[in-house]
Amino acid sequence: MFRVIFHLDMDAFYASVEQRDNPALAGKPVIVGSPPTQRGVVAACSYEARKFGVRSAMPSVTAGRLCPSGIFVRPRIESYKAESREIMAIIREMGGELIEQVSVDEAYIDLSERAQGETHDAALESLLPLAREMKQAIRNRRQLTATIGVAPNKLLAKLASDFKKPDGLTLVRESAKVTFLQPLPIRALHGVGAVTERALHSAGLMTIGDLQKHRGELRSLVGSWGPELKRFAMGEDNRPVETGDEIKSISSENTFLKDTEDRPTLRRCLKEQAGEIAAKLQKRRLSAFTVQVKVRYSDFTTLTRQLSLEDPLGSSADIYRLACFLLAREKLVSRPIRLIGIGVSGLVETQIRQLHLAI
Repeated sequence: MFRVIFHLDMDAFYASVEQRDNPALAGKPVIVGSPPTQRGVVAACSYEARKFGVRSAMPSVTAGRLCPSGIFVRPRIESYKAESREIMAIIREMGGELIEQVSVDEAYIDLSERAQGETHDAALESLLPLAREMKQAIRNRRQLTATIGVAPNKLLAKLASDFKKPDGLTLVRESAKVTFLQPLPIRALHGVGAVTERALHSAGLMTIGDLQKHRGELRSLVGSWGPELKRFAMGEDNRPVETGDEIKSISSENTFLKDTEDRPTLRRCLKEQAGEIAAKLQKRRLSAFTVQVKVRYSDFTTLTRQLSLEDPLGSSADIYRLACFLLAREKLVSRPIRLIGIGVSGLVETQIRQLHLAI
């Protein structure tokens, strides 16, 4: 059986929902996030706003400066989640049963069992009509546009969906995958972040094509990940579409209107965050082995520190206590803080037992 993977990516999802629900915003530079007069960041923006250089995670004040005509809209997260459920229901209705939803607006769909053809390329091509039907159904029933990448694996399907946005459909054939990858920047490969990119650039490797032709040992540049990186560069990816819906982490964070290092203020914030996380854990009957704290300073320097445990925890008091411990141990409140947050991971279904620090 030949593998055929779709990657569905909704176009400017948050902003598109806002423009659909408020026709007065259609064609306007919509910026979803806090207004530029308050501390906050851009959660998403329309393509009209992107033309001005606005990007998600950008400080709202910067977005306002780049796009003076931008229309700022407060995020409606629950509305976006509800819309996401409607879209995924359409995909399942059309035969996409094996779905790995990686975010509210993005999913991998394994349609290998529906493919037909004597070659891998033919199998991929046989499902192009279904991809078009999915896009049209989303447009007709939800008044939103989606981009779909069709490819032999997750790596290529994701890159294909990035290739022609918005409202795009791109097929990467098995026979053409190496050629398709060659001109793309190394950063486009799954798992390549800023540090890895700098290491590869220092060796003169700028594009995926450079990696494909490289005959040297990559371990000296990226460690034990070298062989897998080379396989990715050749378009090889055996990662399955994981249909489980288990969550891997839970977090809560807060951006202050004014930078602060006031201990009572920080403690109140941490207690609220710990309570929020504990409630979510309890609702899902989960506990966590790892607690993490996150701080961001005035210059946007961001630090995270974490602590793993022998036994899982789940109470608000334990999460709060360990967060305070990490902040004190690492001396993170050494200057005014812009953002503070707590996260838990290593989630398991288990009873909460006596807490022991893992040394």
